[in-house]
Amino acid sequence: MQYRKVDVIVPVYKPDEKCKKLIERLHRQSYPVQRIILINTEQAYFDDYFGKSGFLEPYDDLVIRHITAEEFDHGGTRRMGVELSDADYFICMTDDAVPVDDKLVEELLKPLLEGKAAAAYARQLPGKDATLTERYSRYFNYPPKAVIKSAEDIPVMGIKTFFCSNVCAAYDRKVYDKVGGFEKHMIFNEDMVNARHFLDAGEKIAYVPEARVIHSHHYSNLQQLQRNFDLGVSQAQFPEVFGGISSSSEGVKMIKNMTAYLLHKGRPLQIPEMVINSGFKFIGYQLGKHYKCLPAWVIRKVTMNPNYWKQGE
Repeated sequence: MQYRKVDVIVPVYKPDEKCKKLIERLHRQSYPVQRIILINTEQAYFDDYFGKSGFLEPYDDLVIRHITAEEFDHGGTRRMGVELSDADYFICMTDDAVPVDDKLVEELLKPLLEGKAAAAYARQLPGKDATLTERYSRYFNYPPKAVIKSAEDIPVMGIKTFFCSNVCAAYDRKVYDKVGGFEKHMIFNEDMVNARHFLDAGEKIAYVPEARVIHSHHYSNLQQLQRNFDLGVSQAQFPEVFGGISSSSEGVKMIKNMTAYLLHKGRPLQIPEMVINSGFKFIGYQLGKHYKCLPAWVIRKVTMNPNYWKQGE
């Protein structure tokens, strides 16, 4: 079988066991990866974890670039990774996304190789330590049913149409280049902005539940506020992408469904905690949408990416 070239691009920060498992499992894929490109933030952390272990020595397909924390950018760092690739297709992943099996790359590339879509993203499953609410959140955003989305779906699906997570997403390099690639300077949401450009160019995006990674978080209320602040900022900065398309209805739908889920699981006492957590998300999002009205010291308190603001908007 003749394989098309595919590279995997991974921004790395303070690597741990998940990053090691990611590298190991990428080398066991049924569809071979040409190169794994690691864009690492702060070399000291990388060297402390990998330096003396010898773990990386057997792998001659790794490309490693070190940057400082001040240089990291959600769009620009991934753009740098793509520029280091000469592959026909590339996959963006995060360093805490662990492939479930050896079919991840094969399944993720299938709609691209078959000409059904120009981008595809994987299903995210919760880790063993995930809370009940986080488990439902994964299921809500990454259900078991596949879908292929086009610009024609925007009136019905709204913002979900160009949802495409760089936790694990594959792209056709020719189309990526045609639409201009990831934005050079973004606080967050580089994947959705790029996906919208794909749709506007007449391309399609596939959600592939057969391609699976383990990926979940347990954010505190403050971390949820900060994350959603950055989300709101990114939407405010790209009105041509997000203007006139509300995402609040999806949030309300998830709260209702999660309430029913917790009741079904016999955990009604977790509902107030979930509602409070959702409130922090909403406050953060609204602050981000109106960030231009906020003084700089407030922004520094409520952002998850303070270095972004040091670089300038």
